[in-house]
Amino acid sequence: MNWLLVVLGAIVGAPLRYLTDRAVQSRHDSVFPWGTFTVNVAGCLTLGLLTGAAAGAASSHLQLLLGTGLCGALTTYSTFSYETLRLAEAGAVRHAAANVVASVAAGLGAAFAGAALADALWA
Repeated sequence: MNWLLVVLGAIVGAPLRYLTDRAVQSRHDSVFPWGTFTVNVAGCLTLGLLTGAAAGAASSHLQLLLGTGLCGALTTYSTFSYETLRLAEAGAVRHAAANVVASVAAGLGAAFAGAALADALWA
């Protein structure tokens, strides 16, 4: 049963990642990977919210569905790494460095914000 919850979350998360990435990237005329940045930060916020709610409102089944399944398929460390590598190889070293710094800072900030929001809602 647990594996089915993960699969169901991933069925939503993977296309959501692809569609969000394409929609965001099409609105930016830049080499910076805004689509991947957006889905990764959104996933961090969602996982922070879910993790913060785990003690009060999120069952283990909901954690599997949304945390492992949805967020696992929505976020993408491999694409982030590959896009950063491609930026560096193309000579856009500042964009590559900005991608690393901004992604880590925004991801951590979003996770902390999600956990704080969960604490405020369910504490």
